[in-house]
Amino acid sequence: MFDFFHRKVYLADYLHGLVDIHNHILPGIDDGAKTVQESVELLHGFSEFGVKKFICTPHIMHNQYDNTPKTIKAAHDKLIQHLEKVPDLNPIVDYAAEHMIDDNFESLLERVEVVPMNKEYILIEMSYLQPSFNFDVAVEKIGQNQLFPIFAHPERYMYLHQKYKKYSTMKSSGILFQMNLLSLNPDSYGDAATKMVGKLLEDQLIDFVGSDVHNIRQLELLKETRISKKQLKHLLPIIENTIYTFF
Repeated sequence: MFDFFHRKVYLADYLHGLVDIHNHILPGIDDGAKTVQESVELLHGFSEFGVKKFICTPHIMHNQYDNTPKTIKAAHDKLIQHLEKVPDLNPIVDYAAEHMIDDNFESLLERVEVVPMNKEYILIEMSYLQPSFNFDVAVEKIGQNQLFPIFAHPERYMYLHQKYKKYSTMKSSGILFQMNLLSLNPDSYGDAATKMVGKLLEDQLIDFVGSDVHNIRQLELLKETRISKKQLKHLLPIIENTIYTFF
């Protein structure tokens, strides 16, 4: 008998109304859009499948992307001013940041130079090469500052794949998980990330979704992504939770 749950559907058909809480659309301040024109092209592309609200999250990464609340606001202002000249595009564009847990993060937190979402949530990440030595301490201090930590793309850290119980431990410490929608396509980050995101979905460990789109090529991959009906069943409540929390 044909298994209904193994039928493939296009992911983009189910993203209408999504609030994209993780992307690199702001121009010229990290490895995302380089110009305002590229930012607008990305926003146009998202609008084709009904994504019109964004929380832009440029990197804050010591000695690589030393962004501050001031530089991020300036890039946001530049984009907003340009969008006023684009009458056929009316997105809602807010901003926060994706914070690397590095040797400078706790100092930024103490100086109130982090950039949270909705004044409550802070998007954090680690290096893909090795875990941050101060990760647990940083998470504790985030809580002490009345913020909720959201761990970006947990499926992409290969060193956690062999320590799967670590995911549950992190969740029990109050860390929220944001998966990348691009991880559902193995052409984005490889088979290992795609398999891991499937397992995290099955085990109901994901709280929010975001695109993490940096460029048009990635946006095209997102549009081409097909998932099973079974995956969609797991995904739809998370999409709804993302919209409910951040709209």
